Amino acid sequence: MDSYISQLRRMWSNEDGDTLADLLSLRHNHINIPQISSELAIHKATDNLNVPFDDLVVCHLRTLASVSKDDPLLTYNNQSLAVQSLTKILQLQKEENWMLPVMNMMCLELRLLAVRAENSKLNKSQKPGEVLEKCAECLMGCFRVCAADNRSSEEDTKRWGMLALVNQLLKVYFKINKLHLCKPLIRAIESSAYKDHFALAQQITYKFFVGRTAMFDSDYKTADEYLTYAFEHCHKQSIKNKRLILTYLVPVKMLLGHMPKKFVLEKYNLLQFWELMEAVKKGNLRSLEEVMNKHESFFIEAGIYLIVEKLKIIAYRNLFKKVYLVLNTHQIPIQSLLTALEMYGVENIDMDETECLVANLINEKKIKGYISHQHKKLVISKQNPFPQLSSIS
Repeated sequence: MDSYISQLRRMWSNEDGDTLADLLSLRHNHINIPQISSELAIHKATDNLNVPFDDLVVCHLRTLASVSKDDPLLTYNNQSLAVQSLTKILQLQKEENWMLPVMNMMCLELRLLAVRAENSKLNKSQKPGEVLEKCAECLMGCFRVCAADNRSSEEDTKRWGMLALVNQLLKVYFKINKLHLCKPLIRAIESSAYKDHFALAQQITYKFFVGRTAMFDSDYKTADEYLTYAFEHCHKQSIKNKRLILTYLVPVKMLLGHMPKKFVLEKYNLLQFWELMEAVKKGNLRSLEEVMNKHESFFIEAGIYLIVEKLKIIAYRNLFKKVYLVLNTHQIPIQSLLTALEMYGVENIDMDETECLVANLINEKKIKGYISHQHKKLVISKQNPFPQLSSIS
């Protein structure tokens, strides 16, 4: 115990943030030291460590004490106090950023503890998401300190800590489904001079979440750009992460008219999308409905069911294009489109609903043309009547 306190004092004096981060981690082997979280250890920390570092260590030791009691909420609360103490230290350290490794580690562990407290059966008194919301507030305290540091040199600025914190906050906001809170954070990073100079691993995580945010905003080109970056730069051995990225990238690509290759889907065990793609490509609405029902739990669990549903409009477009190719005319009877819809599994549909579908496709520029209500025909352009989806989305 005395040795541990001595190490902390030495690393603080040496301004060794990396080693200090290990010594204050809940995953470091010091947690196995007998009596490490006793009142005696807390008194020794108070007596032997400088202000304000002593307060941070005391909070850490109390967190260790609550870990041993197996109380997730108490553990989170103590870690939250430790992060608040750390925030004060960061504020006091003018033109220094050597404590950023400690901040990154403690904020990561705070979020993980918040998730554990949310999932704990002991945590009955809290509303769903309440602990994670408090966690976000605590993380924002650190973020504000880092973002406000505009007087330090480029080497010493705390702004280098912004992206790691943003990534933690994005994970929290996605977890509690408050995506609107992501946008100010994204603006802060996009306007940062360090945007392209943060650690690659942090950039990959950031691009992944920004891509997902753009996807839910129906900004598919931005989603494609950011998710593609995340996938291409993710380490080739990180199969699990690459599969996760593809789960969102594939439907985005499909909405832009780029269909996935089977060997890629096989490699990452995502053949659900192959069945989906075949139905969309053929304009087979019956088959599409069957695929969506078959893999419903997968799409819902991944949070992409509503995105996948939007592929129906692409299937309608592809079916109408097949009708155009068969009839080989630029004046297509609405009745022919209705017949095709009925043949491929659309039930209880009439002429008015068919016209409405066509009107939506024209409005979204997926078909170039207009409806002649007098003649009950779709009149399409003689030049590129079915433009590439990537050129219009």
